[in-house]
Amino acid sequence: MRKLELGLDTFADVTVDDDGTVLPQPRVIRNVVDEAVLADQLGVDFIGVGEHHRPDLAISAPEVVLAAIAGRTTQIRLGSAVTVLSTDDPVRVYERFATLDALSGGRAEIILGRGSFTESFSLFGYRLDDYDVLFEEKLQLFAELLKEGPVTWSGTTRPPLMGQRAYPTTESGSMRAWVGVGGSPQSVVRAARYGFPLVLAIIGGPPRRFAPYVELYHRALAEFGHSERPVAVHSPGYIAESDEQAREELWPHYSAMHARIGRERGWPPMTREQFQHVIKKRNPGRDARPPAAIQVERDAHVRLLSFSLNLR
Repeated sequence: MRKLELGLDTFADVTVDDDGTVLPQPRVIRNVVDEAVLADQLGVDFIGVGEHHRPDLAISAPEVVLAAIAGRTTQIRLGSAVTVLSTDDPVRVYERFATLDALSGGRAEIILGRGSFTESFSLFGYRLDDYDVLFEEKLQLFAELLKEGPVTWSGTTRPPLMGQRAYPTTESGSMRAWVGVGGSPQSVVRAARYGFPLVLAIIGGPPRRFAPYVELYHRALAEFGHSERPVAVHSPGYIAESDEQAREELWPHYSAMHARIGRERGWPPMTREQFQHVIKKRNPGRDARPPAAIQVERDAHVRLLSFSLNLR
C-alpha cells in the first residue's frame, strides 16, 4: 500500500515580533529549530529548510540548522529545500549530509535544485552564463557519489575524480536525494534520467496543471530503465482558525513579499483583487476561500508515490 507523507518546508523568512519589530536573523533561525521540534512532537513526517543568501531569508547553511534539529528530535526526517547544487561542491554537499545522516540516525534527506534566486552565483564566484552546465555536471557527479563507492568522473566545472570516495558513508548504504523542479519539462526528464525522486515546486496556479509533469516523469523513468520513484508536491499555505481569518492575516504579508521580490524582478504591485483571484484559481469551487484544513504555517511538502491527491 502506498504511503502518503506530510511535511513542512520553510525558507526562514525574516518576520516581525508582536510589536512589529523586525526579528534579527539569529532569532529567526532559532525559531525554525523550535518549530521543527514541535513538528516532530506532532508527528509530521518531514521538515525541509531552504538555502538562501539574502537579508530577508535567514538560513544559508541548511545542514547546520538541520543538525541542531536532529539533536532535539527523534522521528521527523530532515532535509534541505533546496540545496543550491550549482554553486556548491557535490563532494562537500554529500559529506555534509552524510554527516547529518549519522547524527540523526539515518533521517537525512537532500533536495537538490538550482534555486529561485541567483545571489549565490556572484557570492561564490560562478557565472550565470554557466547556469545549465553547472547543475547538469554536478547532478551527474552527485548521482555517482550516492553509490558510496570509488568515483571516477571528469567535467568542466570542477577537478576530476580518479577512483576516489567521499566520507562518511551512511549506515544504510544510501541516502535519499530528490531533485526539485519548478515546472520545466527538461528538468523533469533530467531527474528521471539519473533516477532521482521528484519534487514539484508549485508556487502559484492550480496544482492540477502539474499533473502532466508527473506523467512525463513516470514515462521518462520507464524509458531510462528505472523503477517507480516517489513524487513530492510543495505548495504554499497559511494556518488560521478559519478561511476568512487566514485570508485576512495572510494578505498584508503576502503583498509585502510580492512587492519586495517584485522590485527585483520587475513585477507590478499586487492588488487585493489579484490576491483573491490567486486563491480562487488554486481552489476552484470553494467560493474563493483558501482551504484552512490543508493550510500550513509556511509551505506544505506533501510526498506521494502517485499524483492522485485531493487535500480537501
